[in-house]
Amino acid sequence: MILEIVKYGHPALRERGAVVSRITPEIKQLVADLFDTMRSAHGVGLAAQQVGRALQVCVIDVREVTDRPSTLELNGQPADVAAFMPLALINPQITPIGEPVAGPEGCLSFPELYADITRPESIEVTALNERGEPLNFRCGGLLARAIQHEEDHLRGILFIDRMTRARKEELRPELEALQAATKAALRKAAR
Repeated sequence: MILEIVKYGHPALRERGAVVSRITPEIKQLVADLFDTMRSAHGVGLAAQQVGRALQVCVIDVREVTDRPSTLELNGQPADVAAFMPLALINPQITPIGEPVAGPEGCLSFPELYADITRPESIEVTALNERGEPLNFRCGGLLARAIQHEEDHLRGILFIDRMTRARKEELRPELEALQAATKAALRKAAR
């Protein structure tokens, strides 16, 4: 089912996600809905907070992006990124292992807003998948960037928090307008 993606200004985006203690049918359904919603919005990642749920659950699929390569290592060996997708991450833990690099990012909760964000180029990830199976892998490029972006969401951190002060100032009018529209919609819905 396609869910509504909440926009900047919605309080769920600042909530730290609760750890998922069991893979219940509801969690499996949330993962399926996150995939449906992400695909419908043409995104490469989506976190539970972006659909108003404060849980440590996100989904990633970088197969459609051909101009920004990704790398993947499983058990110390290079692996096929496409064969590893789509990817659900539950309770992810990230360890940076590469040098920080700047790269372009956008966010489905910030339509049409983009900025270069500096993040480690490579990371090590441990998580559970939607079946409760442990995942442990290293990745780089777009996959690493997307996972770090979504893992930030799970902690209530937004990509605007990682922008340079100058870029955030450039986007201030758009950010203020988006936040005001979201808050107005929330007030209207509460009536």
